[in-house]
Amino acid sequence: MKTLAVDTSTMMATCALLDEDRLLGEFSLNQDMTHSENLVPMIKEMLDNLNLKVKDIDLFGVAIGPGSFTGLRIGIATIKSFAHVFDKPVIGVSTLEGLAFNLPYKGYIVPIIDARRNRIYTGIYNRIKGNLINIVEPTIMEVDKLMELLQEEYDHIIVNGNGTLVYRDIILEALGDQVIMAPKNLNSCRASSIGELALLKYKEGQRDSYYHLVPEYLRESQAQRELRKRDK
Repeated sequence: MKTLAVDTSTMMATCALLDEDRLLGEFSLNQDMTHSENLVPMIKEMLDNLNLKVKDIDLFGVAIGPGSFTGLRIGIATIKSFAHVFDKPVIGVSTLEGLAFNLPYKGYIVPIIDARRNRIYTGIYNRIKGNLINIVEPTIMEVDKLMELLQEEYDHIIVNGNGTLVYRDIILEALGDQVIMAPKNLNSCRASSIGELALLKYKEGQRDSYYHLVPEYLRESQAQRELRKRDK
């Protein structure tokens, strides 16, 4: 079963193709081009090099957030279009779950995505008998609040995500020896993790609709906040 997955939640645009347990290809770019410019060409180049077409894909997976409002819309719209045109199943996967899945670690896994203004998107995960278990649901909070929570209730922590780069000094000062910073190659969003999770969820019976799949923002967009202020 061939699975095509994308993640455009952050500045990293990434696509991957898996065939059951085999990773056939993965393409990631972190640059100033918008995802609308580079995502489809990335997918096309990857498929061309594998002598495959979009119609050959059996399952589509996509990161649904939290993350960049514009980036998420582009990735989800692209995958929904593919799934709709070829009438193939699509599975939405949490960006935070995808980041946590990058880490084959038995302690507490804490993915952190920068939400700006000292706020972060985060959740807490653990691996139990090889399965990734969500302990604290994805949420948005101030980085200091997360540090307080981790100091009080958790140890043997590993963190990853772009928020660990932005708030590295705060994390290390607060947690010290309690925390491990993920290596660079496991610190970014990876479509291969989204693809593997999508396939797992599909085999467990999850089915999402390409008509109704939407981003999980966890907060209002800047435009929505400004509109609400004007309406008061």
